[in-house]
Amino acid sequence: MIYKVVSLFAGCGGAECGLLGGFSYNNKGYANLPYELVYALDIDRKALDTHKLNLKCENVVVSDIRDIHEDSIPEHDMLIGGFPCQSFSTVNPTKDPFDDRANLYQEMVRIVKAKQPKVIVAENVKGLMTLHHGTIIKKIISAFEESGYVVSTALMNAADYEVPQRRERIIMVCVRKDIDKVFSFPLPVTANNRVPLSVAVRELAIADKKYYFSERAVQGMKNAKANMKRGLAQCLDEPCLTVTSHLAKVSLNSRDPVLLVDPTKELYRRFTPREAARIQSFPDSFTFAGSEADAYRQIGNAIAPVMFWHIAKSVLNVIGD
Repeated sequence: MIYKVVSLFAGCGGAECGLLGGFSYNNKGYANLPYELVYALDIDRKALDTHKLNLKCENVVVSDIRDIHEDSIPEHDMLIGGFPCQSFSTVNPTKDPFDDRANLYQEMVRIVKAKQPKVIVAENVKGLMTLHHGTIIKKIISAFEESGYVVSTALMNAADYEVPQRRERIIMVCVRKDIDKVFSFPLPVTANNRVPLSVAVRELAIADKKYYFSERAVQGMKNAKANMKRGLAQCLDEPCLTVTSHLAKVSLNSRDPVLLVDPTKELYRRFTPREAARIQSFPDSFTFAGSEADAYRQIGNAIAPVMFWHIAKSVLNVIGD
């Protein structure tokens, strides 16, 4: 049995890469899973160019979800989507949590009501759990419940699922009530033996100087006031801190993860796009369309493929007949 999947807010395809399986990462194979991607939607054309390069889907649509009529979306067994999360991020707690992007989950609910897939998997940032004392996530869960679903939620850390990155995300798995099966989240795989950053960063010193921070940037960090933000040099023996969509603009006066190449020379650098992709658990065979800045943005916005593989595999326990 092959289960048909629709992806909303698809981006470059991190979730879909994990969903479909059939790739290798960190010398381990992730088997093909019995899913078929029948529709992928995003407003970001460049991200979908990457999607097309790497994933098999004949119906890839560049559009604002608000302009999409539910009748144009094919029938499917499973709906996935990481609805935009900027308004829910803990990085910027002053962001308006009720702006237009925050309400895009309602568009997902609109399509759910019309199509009634067996299962929905939604993803968002950790901040959604506590924003406005939890009232927003309760509102979102209620909307899915009122659409006919039993909702299970968990805060999952990618580092517990074979990803060399401490990346916490709220995952909502909604099972249609008539299916009468209880979803169980996958148990942590690497909670006590996490994959180190060295899997993604093979060599600290590299030839291309464009990735290195200037001496001026280093001095600026050193001379900053004690209460100012500082770039966080990462230990290769542990998972990396969360990588974000502004990897191309990483600063030594921010809380972005960086690499300390040579302590004696105070030599720092940012991650290369391929290193960033590995931190997110993309296989090296996955290529990115557009400029390096485009690639960084796509990588930082993506769902970690390996973690999503574990989620999609667990969904099979409830989606099957």
